[in-house]
Amino acid sequence: MAVKTAGDTPASYTPEQLQSVRETLKSPRRLKTEILAGLVVALALIPEAIAFSIIAGVDPRLGLFASFTMAVTIAFVGGRPAMISAATGAIALVIAPLVKSHGVDYFIAAVILAGVFQIILGLSGVAKLMRFIPRSVMVGFVNALAILIFMSQVPELINVPWLVYPLVALGLVIVFGLPKLTRAVPAPLIAIVVLTLITVLASVAVPTVGDKGDLPESLPTLFIPNVPFSLETFQIIFPFALAMAFVGLLESLMTAKLVDDVTDTRSHKSREAWGQGVANIVTGFTGGMGGCAMIGQTMINVKASGARTRISTFLAGVFLLILVVALGDVVSVIPMAALVAVMIFVSWATFDWHSIHPRTLRMMPKSETLVMIATVIVVVATHNLAIGVGVGVLVAMVLFARRVAHFVTVERTVRNVDGHETATYVVDGELFFASSNDLYTQFEYAMDPEQVVIDMYASHLWDASTIAALDAITEKYRRHGTDVKIIGLNDASTLMRERLGGKLGAGH
Repeated sequence: MAVKTAGDTPASYTPEQLQSVRETLKSPRRLKTEILAGLVVALALIPEAIAFSIIAGVDPRLGLFASFTMAVTIAFVGGRPAMISAATGAIALVIAPLVKSHGVDYFIAAVILAGVFQIILGLSGVAKLMRFIPRSVMVGFVNALAILIFMSQVPELINVPWLVYPLVALGLVIVFGLPKLTRAVPAPLIAIVVLTLITVLASVAVPTVGDKGDLPESLPTLFIPNVPFSLETFQIIFPFALAMAFVGLLESLMTAKLVDDVTDTRSHKSREAWGQGVANIVTGFTGGMGGCAMIGQTMINVKASGARTRISTFLAGVFLLILVVALGDVVSVIPMAALVAVMIFVSWATFDWHSIHPRTLRMMPKSETLVMIATVIVVVATHNLAIGVGVGVLVAMVLFARRVAHFVTVERTVRNVDGHETATYVVDGELFFASSNDLYTQFEYAMDPEQVVIDMYASHLWDASTIAALDAITEKYRRHGTDVKIIGLNDASTLMRERLGGKLGAGH
């Protein structure tokens, strides 16, 4: 998936150097990039965290504290440098019903339990399952996220003063045009500063960050959920915590893979998985709503601002806390138009435009295009990344099984061997539940002579369904009084047949 842009990665830096905090601290130019990137991300996190808190039905402070603690913690324990974790809409949607039914304390308890689940899943190697997610699902995931990021900005453009529109337009000109002139300072930061100065100096009345909700005036403190430590409490929070754990890991690991592609570097997925759990536990015990990796803010950090190390992630959290606690009055006057322009740019940069180019669509197998479209439609329709990716993987599996099932061929020849007429069947292809179901029908049971040889040298037995199919074939020949010999099985297939043959039932 081609998502890199020229100029993102200086040619003189190796991937190891780009991820090295020590090397970055020695380079003023690269350190400046990390600092400014962290500042831009912090500014973009504020309205998002407030909005997600509202979705979850909790005080905006819970979202802001979560964004601070998630970013700072994951900077130390995460496995993907430069990726941003904070309060997210996906987590808010999953956990909102629990807030409504049982209150904030049960909600925080679920966040902590979700963190425990993520640590267990991370240590048990759940990240390795990422290899089973097809590229077409990944492309659909990225495109769906780009669409969701854009859609999340649409409410900010409806029923607003008309001056919002020229401000957004100016912001878009800056974020798209400035990188063509210079990359010394992140274009999103310039857009935010310029638009803020215009609205403040000209006394323009437009929606601001302060309109989204009250900003906290103190640091987060230790928070112990006031819930009974009992089996009943566990039963209440268990389904929400498990769903949050899976959704958070899925979004985080897929975002990590996207950053790997953008930066041409590799990340430690298992560490990222349990690191997300640690971050959620810390967040829960400081009264935060929990979260996971954020694709939009991560793309601002990596793609728009050029950050590459944990420094930017750490500073994003630190700057966020400084901005909302110490400089809340300043942050509150930032026009939402500036942040809308930045997020629209992120949406455009995130979308894989190559995937929908007519030439690409002509070259790609129709099944892969269908998988991508299905993933996009379900994610956008449900606003649930886990459901969308799950459906995409399921569609890919079905189409793959259907395609592979037709790859098995059976060729029949009849010849005289030592004075006896013998029918020989050569089976070619991979035999598993989808392809072996049709194998039973490929033989001429009534027409074959008394001796039949089934040659399996060009095939492989993968599962019990295939063993059952072979049993059914030999049993039907036996009823016709035909002697059947199966030859050519490789070692693995022979062992499987010796272990399961005759013990599964003929099935026909």
